[in-house]
Amino acid sequence: MIKLSPSILSADFAKLAEEVRCVEQAGADMLHIDVMDGHFVPNITIGPAVVGALRPGSGLLFDVHLMITHPLDYIDAFADAGADLITFHVESASDPVRTIEKIRCRGILPAISLSPDTPVEAVVPYLPLVRMVLVMTVYPGFGGQKFIEPMLEKVSALRACSDAQGLALDIQVDGGIDCATAPAAAAAGANVLVAGSAVFGKADRAEALRRIREAAAG
Repeated sequence: MIKLSPSILSADFAKLAEEVRCVEQAGADMLHIDVMDGHFVPNITIGPAVVGALRPGSGLLFDVHLMITHPLDYIDAFADAGADLITFHVESASDPVRTIEKIRCRGILPAISLSPDTPVEAVVPYLPLVRMVLVMTVYPGFGGQKFIEPMLEKVSALRACSDAQGLALDIQVDGGIDCATAPAAAAAGANVLVAGSAVFGKADRAEALRRIREAAAG
Protein backbone atom coordinates (compact mmCIF):
# COMPACT_ATOMS: atom_id res chain seq x y z
CA MET A 1 0.00 0.00 0.00
CA ILE A 2 1.28 3.43 -0.94
CA LYS A 3 1.77 5.90 1.90
CA LEU A 4 2.06 9.63 1.26
CA SER A 5 4.21 11.91 3.41
CA PRO A 6 3.80 15.59 2.44
CA SER A 7 6.94 17.62 3.10
CA ILE A 8 6.43 20.78 5.13
CA LEU A 9 9.48 22.25 3.41
CA SER A 10 6.97 23.38 0.75
CA ALA A 11 4.32 24.58 3.21
CA ASP A 12 3.52 28.18 4.11
CA PHE A 13 5.61 28.67 7.25
CA ALA A 14 3.55 31.70 8.25
CA LYS A 15 0.65 29.34 8.98
CA LEU A 16 2.41 26.03 9.51
CA ALA A 17 0.00 24.53 12.06
CA GLU A 18 -2.90 25.24 9.72
CA GLU A 19 -1.02 23.70 6.80
CA VAL A 20 -0.37 20.54 8.81
CA ARG A 21 -4.05 20.25 9.80
CA CYS A 22 -5.01 20.75 6.16
CA VAL A 23 -2.97 17.83 4.80
CA GLU A 24 -4.02 15.65 7.73
CA GLN A 25 -7.67 16.26 6.93
CA ALA A 26 -6.91 15.76 3.24
CA GLY A 27 -5.73 12.19 3.87
CA ALA A 28 -1.96 12.28 4.31
CA ASP A 29 -0.50 9.19 5.96
CA MET A 30 2.55 10.87 7.47
CA LEU A 31 4.13 14.31 7.75
CA HIS A 32 7.66 14.68 6.39
CA ILE A 33 9.66 17.14 8.47
CA ASP A 34 12.93 18.23 6.88
CA VAL A 35 15.61 19.24 9.37
CA MET A 36 18.71 20.92 7.93
CA ASP A 37 21.68 22.31 9.84
CA GLY A 38 23.43 24.50 7.27
CA HIS A 39 26.45 22.19 7.49
CA PHE A 40 25.50 18.75 6.20
CA VAL A 41 23.43 20.57 3.58
CA PRO A 42 23.69 24.25 2.55
CA ASN A 43 20.39 25.31 4.08
CA ILE A 44 18.84 25.75 7.52
CA THR A 45 15.24 24.83 8.31
CA ILE A 46 13.53 23.93 11.56
CA GLY A 47 14.50 22.32 14.86
CA PRO A 48 12.90 20.44 17.75
CA ALA A 49 11.00 23.49 19.02
CA VAL A 50 8.90 23.67 15.86
CA VAL A 51 8.25 19.92 15.92
CA GLY A 52 7.16 20.22 19.54
CA ALA A 53 4.85 23.12 18.71
CA LEU A 54 3.16 21.17 15.91
CA ARG A 55 2.82 17.90 17.84
CA PRO A 56 -0.23 18.70 20.02
CA GLY A 57 -2.29 19.73 17.01
CA SER A 58 -1.70 16.69 14.82
CA GLY A 59 -2.29 12.96 14.97
CA LEU A 60 -0.12 12.28 11.93
CA LEU A 61 2.99 10.16 12.17
CA PHE A 62 5.85 12.66 12.33
CA ASP A 63 8.43 11.49 9.80
CA VAL A 64 11.50 13.51 10.83
CA HIS A 65 14.31 13.58 8.27
CA LEU A 66 17.61 14.70 9.81
CA MET A 67 19.86 16.18 7.15
CA ILE A 68 22.44 17.09 9.76
CA THR A 69 26.09 16.25 10.43
CA HIS A 70 25.71 14.80 13.95
CA PRO A 71 22.25 13.18 14.17
CA LEU A 72 23.15 11.09 17.22
CA ASP A 73 23.47 14.27 19.28
CA TYR A 74 19.89 15.30 18.51
CA ILE A 75 17.88 12.10 18.89
CA ASP A 76 16.74 12.94 22.41
CA ALA A 77 15.66 16.45 21.44
CA PHE A 78 13.50 15.26 18.55
CA ALA A 79 12.16 12.34 20.57
CA ASP A 80 11.11 14.74 23.32
CA ALA A 81 9.51 16.99 20.69
CA GLY A 82 7.27 14.20 19.43
CA ALA A 83 8.97 12.50 16.48
CA ASP A 84 7.55 9.08 15.61
CA LEU A 85 10.13 8.09 13.01
CA ILE A 86 13.64 9.50 12.63
CA THR A 87 15.67 9.19 9.44
CA PHE A 88 19.38 9.98 9.44
CA HIS A 89 21.90 9.90 6.62
CA VAL A 90 24.47 7.15 6.28
CA GLU A 91 26.86 9.90 5.08
CA SER A 92 26.63 11.73 8.43
CA ALA A 93 29.40 11.78 11.03
CA SER A 94 27.46 9.67 13.54
CA ASP A 95 28.02 5.93 13.82
CA PRO A 96 25.01 4.27 12.15
CA VAL A 97 24.60 1.41 14.62
CA ARG A 98 24.82 3.70 17.67
CA THR A 99 22.38 6.11 16.07
CA ILE A 100 19.88 3.36 15.28
CA GLU A 101 20.20 1.97 18.80
CA LYS A 102 19.60 5.41 20.30
CA ILE A 103 16.49 5.93 18.17
CA ARG A 104 15.13 2.52 19.19
CA CYS A 105 15.88 3.18 22.85
CA ARG A 106 13.59 6.20 22.67
CA GLY A 107 10.76 4.06 21.30
CA ILE A 108 10.95 5.63 17.84
CA LEU A 109 11.10 3.96 14.44
CA PRO A 110 14.61 4.20 12.91
CA ALA A 111 15.27 4.88 9.24
CA ILE A 112 18.40 5.45 7.21
CA SER A 113 18.90 7.52 4.07
CA LEU A 114 21.36 7.69 1.22
CA SER A 115 22.05 10.66 -1.03
CA PRO A 116 22.29 10.39 -4.84
CA ASP A 117 26.06 9.91 -4.96
CA THR A 118 26.08 7.16 -2.31
CA PRO A 119 25.95 3.51 -3.46
CA VAL A 120 23.29 1.15 -2.17
CA GLU A 121 25.98 -0.99 -0.55
CA ALA A 122 26.51 1.72 2.07
CA VAL A 123 23.15 1.02 3.71
CA VAL A 124 22.74 -2.72 3.08
CA PRO A 125 24.45 -3.76 6.38
CA TYR A 126 21.86 -1.77 8.33
CA LEU A 127 18.70 -3.02 6.64
CA PRO A 128 17.84 -5.57 9.37
CA LEU A 129 18.15 -2.81 12.00
CA VAL A 130 15.83 -0.18 10.51
CA ARG A 131 12.16 0.18 9.66
CA MET A 132 12.64 2.24 6.53
CA VAL A 133 15.23 3.27 3.95
CA LEU A 134 14.97 6.66 2.27
CA VAL A 135 16.38 7.00 -1.23
CA MET A 136 16.96 10.65 -2.10
CA THR A 137 15.80 11.28 -5.67
CA VAL A 138 17.23 14.82 -5.53
CA TYR A 139 20.27 16.23 -3.76
CA PRO A 140 19.34 17.03 -0.15
CA GLY A 141 19.13 20.64 0.92
CA PHE A 142 16.48 22.34 -1.18
CA GLY A 143 12.95 21.67 -2.39
CA GLY A 144 11.69 21.97 -5.94
CA GLN A 145 14.50 20.03 -7.66
CA LYS A 146 14.03 17.77 -10.66
CA PHE A 147 13.55 14.04 -10.02
CA ILE A 148 16.74 12.02 -10.70
CA GLU A 149 15.37 8.95 -12.46
CA PRO A 150 18.49 6.72 -12.22
CA MET A 151 17.96 6.65 -8.43
CA LEU A 152 15.11 4.20 -9.07
CA GLU A 153 17.74 1.54 -9.69
CA LYS A 154 18.68 1.92 -6.01
CA VAL A 155 15.04 1.55 -5.01
CA SER A 156 14.76 -1.68 -6.99
CA ALA A 157 18.00 -3.03 -5.53
CA LEU A 158 16.89 -2.25 -1.99
CA ARG A 159 13.47 -3.82 -2.51
CA ALA A 160 15.12 -6.96 -3.87
CA CYS A 161 17.53 -7.07 -0.93
CA SER A 162 14.71 -6.53 1.56
CA ASP A 163 12.64 -9.32 0.03
CA ALA A 164 15.62 -11.68 -0.11
CA GLN A 165 16.22 -11.16 3.61
CA GLY A 166 12.53 -11.50 4.48
CA LEU A 167 12.36 -7.94 5.76
CA ALA A 168 9.19 -5.84 5.78
CA LEU A 169 11.01 -2.62 4.98
CA ASP A 170 9.33 0.57 3.92
CA ILE A 171 11.24 2.19 1.08
CA GLN A 172 10.73 5.92 0.82
CA VAL A 173 11.62 8.27 -2.02
CA ASP A 174 12.06 12.00 -1.51
CA GLY A 175 12.50 14.60 -4.21
CA GLY A 176 10.55 15.57 -7.31
CA ILE A 177 7.60 13.30 -6.58
CA ASP A 178 4.38 14.18 -8.37
CA CYS A 179 1.78 12.47 -10.55
CA ALA A 180 4.33 12.02 -13.33
CA THR A 181 7.09 10.42 -11.24
CA ALA A 182 5.06 8.51 -8.64
CA PRO A 183 4.23 5.57 -10.96
CA ALA A 184 7.88 4.81 -11.70
CA ALA A 185 8.84 5.14 -8.03
CA ALA A 186 6.11 2.72 -6.98
CA ALA A 187 6.94 0.30 -9.79
CA ALA A 188 10.56 0.24 -8.63
CA GLY A 189 9.46 -0.81 -5.14
CA ALA A 190 8.94 2.38 -3.18
CA ASN A 191 5.86 2.39 -0.95
CA VAL A 192 6.33 5.72 0.88
CA LEU A 193 6.33 8.84 -1.27
CA VAL A 194 7.41 12.27 -0.04
CA ALA A 195 5.75 15.08 -1.98
CA GLY A 196 6.33 18.76 -1.34
CA SER A 197 5.15 21.29 -3.88
CA ALA A 198 2.99 18.64 -5.58
CA VAL A 199 0.79 18.77 -2.45
CA PHE A 200 1.39 22.07 -0.65
CA GLY A 201 1.58 23.89 -3.97
CA LYS A 202 -2.00 22.93 -4.82
CA ALA A 203 -5.14 24.70 -3.64
CA ASP A 204 -6.98 21.39 -3.15
CA ARG A 205 -4.67 19.21 -1.07
CA ALA A 206 -7.10 16.30 -0.92
CA GLU A 207 -7.29 16.21 -4.70
CA ALA A 208 -3.52 16.48 -4.96
CA LEU A 209 -3.00 13.54 -2.62
CA ARG A 210 -5.68 11.50 -4.37
CA ARG A 211 -4.10 12.06 -7.77
CA ILE A 212 -0.62 11.06 -6.60
CA ARG A 213 -1.99 7.98 -4.85
CA GLU A 214 -3.94 6.92 -7.93
CA ALA A 215 -0.98 7.55 -10.22
CA ALA A 216 1.28 5.44 -8.00
CA ALA A 217 -1.28 2.62 -7.92
CA GLY A 218 -1.29 2.53 -11.72
